[in-house]
Amino acid sequence: MIPRELFRKIRHVEIRTKGLVNNVFGGEYHSAFRGRGIEFSEVRPYQIGDDVRAIDWNVSARMGETYIKLFEEEREQTLLLMVDISGSEDFGSGGAAKRELAAELCAVLGFSAIRNNDKVGLQLFSDRVERFVPPKKGRRHVLRLVRDLFVHEPQSRGTSIKVALDHALHVLHRRAIVVLVSDFLDGGYTKALRTLAQRHDVVAIRLLDPREEELPKVGLLTLTDAETGRPVLVDTSSRQAREAFVQHAADRETAVRSALRRARVDTITVRTDRDYVEPLVAFFKRRNRER
Repeated sequence: MIPRELFRKIRHVEIRTKGLVNNVFGGEYHSAFRGRGIEFSEVRPYQIGDDVRAIDWNVSARMGETYIKLFEEEREQTLLLMVDISGSEDFGSGGAAKRELAAELCAVLGFSAIRNNDKVGLQLFSDRVERFVPPKKGRRHVLRLVRDLFVHEPQSRGTSIKVALDHALHVLHRRAIVVLVSDFLDGGYTKALRTLAQRHDVVAIRLLDPREEELPKVGLLTLTDAETGRPVLVDTSSRQAREAFVQHAADRETAVRSALRRARVDTITVRTDRDYVEPLVAFFKRRNRER
């Protein structure tokens, strides 16, 4: 039984994301994630302006007039949402934790997918694959996935993106769209990510929080590692301590950007203190221009 407060939250996410899909993302998704190819549809009489390369000479000879072949996009695809649910995803200094933001992003993509008659699956991971829901179609199915994103209790607080990528490689037998949602506070996954990207259309969504980039000047502050539980006492009134924190964050940012670039995957950066609509729209428009 879902608690009433959680039910209201899921319902709110459904209403908000459904509106975004209908008004903003549905058509953009279709254009950005095109089908695997084209397949024959029918023949019709040639009209002025048609491409002569499409003429079906066999049918034309049989019918006594010129006919052309028509093709349509082989549209149906599979979308796999791979979502990091490690301890660091519970952090959020703004209005929402990274995990809640991930749930809403996945709802937008999931409802966009089923609007285009695609299948949607879910993989939740920490330092292990904790839940895998095979891809299916339908609104009820996507609502189930959104519910899982909110109610699943992680078995571990650690992170292993490589383990998640290896599992996806094992279960995806046909080319799919793979959206990897994480803060990427991990390493050792570049090779596996590049291998996955060679077989599938992979998009990385990075979740960032401003408090992971700099410290406020508030005196003594106990910081706790969300994944190990280890506390560290920091004197934030010390400029040296604040600068060291900023430098560490910058080094981590450089490492993540480098890893994703080497893996050759498209990347969207979403922040907990800003709306996610603008970066998603920018990604779709950029991908449509490139294609």
